[in-house]
Amino acid sequence: MKVSEAMTREVRVAHPGQTIREAAAMMADIDAGALPVGDDNRLLGMITDRDIVVRAVAKGMGPTARVEDVMTSEVKYCFDDEDTADVLANLGEQQLRRLPVVNREKRLVGILSLGDLAVSDGDGAAGPALARISRHGGMHSHTAEQRTW
Repeated sequence: MKVSEAMTREVRVAHPGQTIREAAAMMADIDAGALPVGDDNRLLGMITDRDIVVRAVAKGMGPTARVEDVMTSEVKYCFDDEDTADVLANLGEQQLRRLPVVNREKRLVGILSLGDLAVSDGDGAAGPALARISRHGGMHSHTAEQRTW
């Protein structure tokens, strides 16, 4: 199956000049934890609820901080004509739950989530990818540092 057959086409996109409050409201409106950041269908980055909390709120930035100040600009993506099996392997390897989808002109055309793949594929292939995504360790793991009480 091709990514274009499984992806979500109706994607809300944050603009780099918007406030993080506006981005958070968009996330709440669509019940999602991440938004692509773009300008004129060009993918510039991603902003997540975690970015807002860890990169903004935890550092004392207020709700008027700009998306461009806290977004991740190095973004992994996939192409709409790629095979979903290849993308599933990459999701697991990179420990990602969603990827922006671009066409070969690198224009944003959708977003692909692990949930999209689980629902559309139906062959159970999303399970192993989820297991790899959820594995212990890594930069954000609770086991990555020792704590003393």
